[in-house]
Amino acid sequence: MANRLEAKARVAIAAAGGKGVAASFHTSAGSPTRHPVLSGGKGLNEKVRARVARAVAAIPGAGGVRWSDGTIMAQRGTDTPRPPMHCQDDVDALLRSRTIRFEESSANLDPASRELIGEVARALRPCLGAIIAITGHTDSSGPEPGNIELSQARAKAVEAALVARGIPADGLRASGVGSAQPVSGLDPRDPANRRIEFSVIAIQPVVPTPVDTPGPR
Repeated sequence: MANRLEAKARVAIAAAGGKGVAASFHTSAGSPTRHPVLSGGKGLNEKVRARVARAVAAIPGAGGVRWSDGTIMAQRGTDTPRPPMHCQDDVDALLRSRTIRFEESSANLDPASRELIGEVARALRPCLGAIIAITGHTDSSGPEPGNIELSQARAKAVEAALVARGIPADGLRASGVGSAQPVSGLDPRDPANRRIEFSVIAIQPVVPTPVDTPGPR
């Protein structure tokens, strides 16, 4: 599927004047995806880039298109980014009263949190094709190198759980920051700093419609 879409994309890109632009329908791990990433085309102006992105988006079977720098979708005839969808607010609302928890000093999710992640996955589904950041945090107890390692492992565990629930891996970015970003107003040692945060940092509908066109970059 991915190779077929890439072959069609090469034709569409050439017809749109996108010299040097490539479309990859594979994730960074090599898995096929319907959501292509465009790269290259250095020196092309914004109008040409927008035309190339629209041409790739029009290929039957292609999902949301983005450039490798993560530029979001824009409305047809403009280069104005689309405002964020409600999924960020929905996820924030879910996590306002509940927390994704792990076994002590471990990246293993506790059973109750698996159910919560299922709800998070459903809330994120309207933003499939977006770039979604998953950031792990810890409190300041323990040495910081260990905190960073644990926060990264927990973010990766959440990423894997979301993928298992149908969220495409190529749209997820998991990272850990240890205890460097405590909750405002909390003592850095407070266990409430042990948390996972989600940020929808680029918005693209999973299936472009006639009025949805990808931004130039």
